[in-house]
Order: sequence, then C-alpha cells, then structure tokens
Amino acid sequence: MQRPTKAELAAAHGIVIDDLIAPDLRVLFCGINPGLWSAATGFHFARPGNRFWPALHLSGFTPRLFDPSEQKLLLDLGLGITNVVARATARADELTPPEFVAGGRRLVLEVAQWRPKFLAVVGMGAYRTAFASPKAVVGLQPETIGETRLWVLPNPSGLNAHYQLPQLAEEFGRLREASAC
Repeated sequence: MQRPTKAELAAAHGIVIDDLIAPDLRVLFCGINPGLWSAATGFHFARPGNRFWPALHLSGFTPRLFDPSEQKLLLDLGLGITNVVARATARADELTPPEFVAGGRRLVLEVAQWRPKFLAVVGMGAYRTAFASPKAVVGLQPETIGETRLWVLPNPSGLNAHYQLPQLAEEFGRLREASAC
C-alpha cells in the first residue's frame, strides 16, 4: 500500500469509502469513521499504527497478518467492515452526536439487509452514542438488531492507550470464539 501524500490526506476530508460487506457474514466490524489515511487509500483501518489488522490476526480471525490493501480477503472468512459515520475526518472528535445517532439508524437498516451474525462496533463511545446505550461496556450487549447480536470492542487506534495490542487481541478473541458457535 502506497503512503498518501500530505495533499492526498488533506483532500480526503469528507470522503466516504465503500463498505466491505456481503450477506450473512459471521462478523461485521464497524469502525467509528474512516480516517484520512483510509479515505486517501480506500482501505479500512489503513493508518500505520492502527492495531485493527494485528488484533484481527492475533485473535485468530485471520490466518496471517493482512495488509489493509488485502481487506477483500476478509469476505472469504465471513468478515466485513463498515463504519458508524461514513465521512472521513482527521479525528473522531470532529464528529457530532447527531452524526452518531444518524449512523446508528443507518446501521440498523444495514444489519437488517445483510444479516450478519454479529455487529462488532470498535469504539465504546461511538456505540454508546449511536445506540443510545450510555452504560455499554466492552463485550456482548443485551440488545440485538433482529437476530444480529451486538458486540463492543475497544477502539484499535494507536491513540487508545487503555488497551495495548495483547489486550485488544484478547477482546477480539472473545468475539471470535462467540462467533464460531
């Protein structure tokens, strides 16, 4: 994957990247929103330092560490990626609560259409706002969308110091085990 230029990153503000989705996935991972690296490259969780791909591998979801440019390989494993908010920003704090709420409504429709076994939101704050669930914690949630079970994972951004890679992989691993049943 080629590193975007400063100009490409600046131009990526507000860009929407395509979901990686198919019917009846085992897990549909849901990021907060695309970062500028993702928007500039067209690949989810593309910024160097983001620990999504390493956590996916270390938890056993993937047989090896995938590069973001290989994201389409996830579909063969029953995995997909979407976002709560579709527009790219430099930081998640550029998003507004109404955008998260609207994103939550959009996700309900998306889940009803595609029917994944699990929707896994990677970011507790995003989940809490999007689904009006202020007391949600990491893990399986009591709510469902139809038959789709909801799961909250820690944000894999390198800025999330509360969870280091081993702890992230452990949380991803709990979801992997639950989704294998």
